[in-house]
Amino acid sequence: MDDVDRKILAELQQDGRLTVTELAGRVRLSVSPCHRRLRELERAGAISGYRAVVEPAAVGLTFEALVFVSMRQEDRDTVAEFERALADIPHVLDAQRLFGEPDYLLRVATADLAAFQRLYDERLATLPGVQRLTSTLVMKHVVRDRPLPA
Repeated sequence: MDDVDRKILAELQQDGRLTVTELAGRVRLSVSPCHRRLRELERAGAISGYRAVVEPAAVGLTFEALVFVSMRQEDRDTVAEFERALADIPHVLDAQRLFGEPDYLLRVATADLAAFQRLYDERLATLPGVQRLTSTLVMKHVVRDRPLPA
């Protein structure tokens, strides 16, 4: 990956709806080489997809919490089963497996506290291998969806 590829990625992180012609102009390439580089970045997995960034409150998700998960067991099968089940819960927006304690960090969005409590009790607490859940509420986002540094 060279500086031109990095410029392509930076421009697309700022505006994923750029046409190839607009992108080529911004990175100072002609359209054909820009298009080839773009397709190569996609093929290589540097660009994993394109999507709209939707404001959660606009779709009724005004309550957000971070949930720390400590596992009772961490054998391969339990971890795989936990992660598969977690992937099926649409209100879990992000999930990271961590080194140390706790084992996972989840970012969850729901309509309100009552909806979060139901999700917590009925889905999260019943996931395979879970020993303990600890939650904290998100007061405000200070940095959100920041593009990766070039």
